[in-house]
Amino acid sequence: MLVKGPIVYAFLLPGIALFQWRAVAVAGVGDPGQGGRALQNSVSAWCGWWPWIASLVVFLLWVIGGILFQPGFFDEVIVREFVARFGETIHRPQPLYFYLPHLLHKFAPWSALMIVFAIVDLHSRNWRLRSVFREMSPETFWLLCWTAGGLVAMSLIPSKRVDRVFPIIPPLCLLLAAQVGKCPACSHGSVSRSSANNLDLTRLRRVATKNEAARTRIYRWSSVALILSILVIGGYTIFKVISGYRDHRDALVVFGRDVRHEAEAHHWRYEVVSAKDEGLLLYLRKTHFINRDRAVAEWNRGNLDALVASTEKAPALMRELQGAALSQVKSNARKKEQGMGYVLITR
Repeated sequence: MLVKGPIVYAFLLPGIALFQWRAVAVAGVGDPGQGGRALQNSVSAWCGWWPWIASLVVFLLWVIGGILFQPGFFDEVIVREFVARFGETIHRPQPLYFYLPHLLHKFAPWSALMIVFAIVDLHSRNWRLRSVFREMSPETFWLLCWTAGGLVAMSLIPSKRVDRVFPIIPPLCLLLAAQVGKCPACSHGSVSRSSANNLDLTRLRRVATKNEAARTRIYRWSSVALILSILVIGGYTIFKVISGYRDHRDALVVFGRDVRHEAEAHHWRYEVVSAKDEGLLLYLRKTHFINRDRAVAEWNRGNLDALVASTEKAPALMRELQGAALSQVKSNARKKEQGMGYVLITR
């Protein structure tokens, strides 16, 4: 979170500003003479300056350290990964509405349930949207600000990726809980009223019966959504596990383990030639790739005993390596990426 400091600002600051604006508006509705006191006593979402400044300082220290001590950091991280996100030249830009359909899909069936609850609530108020915000509790309104602010801020950035908007899923979950918890409470009133109040008692019982029916419907819909989510997500998880075994999704994991075992057994010095799979470094316990020219130079000087390369690059690479041979250790071809395997080259 400290390294991604500016992204935290994008998710939280718009919601905080909207929440504070509402607090000022509500305080101004009351008695003008009491406006200042009402604003002072109103609920605030602002936590003070020091958390924002502290996280920004750590972020800037990380950036400055990277620029000073890591070659290529400015071009690869600052220019390409940060600044380029706001342009349309390097990363593929997406339309403003990109995140909305993905949220509806990824958060289903709860997204559909939230929309249904909102429509039912508006219908019960005769579609008076202003009354919804006027009667909404500060806690619920903050969840709404957090969600809407993060969604709008991230949608304005041209470069988009589905997982970048996932931090608004937690407030959406809490907002759904607030919707369910707000269901009409059943209150039958006192049965010891006098006969003069029979009319009021009858009306209260009618309202209580109506509230009870509404609460039953809300709980029923919530139960259906819960069952659907368990079935769909459970089925999807089982499908992914089975397809993962069938398609050899663990090919790089097994290959990395075999290479490390051979290297430890023979005390090899080995490196990894630049490849598309960044996860390969993790499985081989390496911190960086080396380019093709450096691999050839280090091998021919005798500084390397083994090299890991893709099956595409291996034939051309071996023609420049002195005394190189293909090892029996190679990765299984993943079903959807035929030909995208890796081999171990040894002396």
